[in-house]
Amino acid sequence: MIAIIYSGSRYANWKLAGKINEVVDVRTNGINPFFNDEKFILQLLNKNSKLINYAEQIKKIYFFGAGASSKERKEIIKTALSKFFKYSKVSVEHDLDAAARATCDDKAGIVCIIGSGSNTGFFDGKKVIENNFGLGFAIGDEGSSNWLGKEILKAFLKDELPDHLKAAFNKKYDLDRRQIMDKIYKQSHPNIFLSSFIDFLKEHREDEYVKQLIKHGFRLFMDTYLVPVSKQYGGKHPIYFVGSVAANYQDLLREVAKEKKINISSVIKEPIYNLLNYYVNKN
Repeated sequence: MIAIIYSGSRYANWKLAGKINEVVDVRTNGINPFFNDEKFILQLLNKNSKLINYAEQIKKIYFFGAGASSKERKEIIKTALSKFFKYSKVSVEHDLDAAARATCDDKAGIVCIIGSGSNTGFFDGKKVIENNFGLGFAIGDEGSSNWLGKEILKAFLKDELPDHLKAAFNKKYDLDRRQIMDKIYKQSHPNIFLSSFIDFLKEHREDEYVKQLIKHGFRLFMDTYLVPVSKQYGGKHPIYFVGSVAANYQDLLREVAKEKKINISSVIKEPIYNLLNYYVNKN
């Protein structure tokens, strides 16, 4: 049995695959080594009965996740997974590698992630070329649910939300300035708190203010990441998007791309399905 894991900061999706078309779905909280140490990851795994039941059957693990962008951070995840899945060989890679594997089919292309975080990179057919993007929730992640959460909170705190959205926000969350600042600056996992406000945007999907906010995030993402990468590598490669925000607001994403004369080849919400097919065939 093999396990494929694709993790953002908010959620991690797991596919456990056996030999006879057996696939077990598991969802846990996200695993991000920027915020989670080995102890946290082990506690998370030990709370999940499905993972406990299948732990000894899993022989190979392919983990792809936000934050797994250095040898040290990869080692945090690898060590925790190896301790829990005692009979497994563990591979840990960055989420951009998952996006490339799920979309490019071993051919060169530009891969973009807009989910709980955001990032982009050029895939040369074998590996994603390192760049200086992926600045994280504090100073990056343009267009992502984390960034959108920050923008909604800033508008709320500055009293800039339209009245109908302000009333709906108060009714749903009942948060004041002190509570918001405490959750962001004093409590753990502020990135998850910020990303959680994507639920509010989903509820008001057709509101013009929300649409314009999301489109603004997509414009920033393209100007900051996609356009420079495309120019650097010749501007002729196919462009792929993965992630929940890109997929859930694909119509707005394509509107912004059209404005900027960018052709999007495909948008995939959850690359884990493509990854599952790839590794089941490989094993």
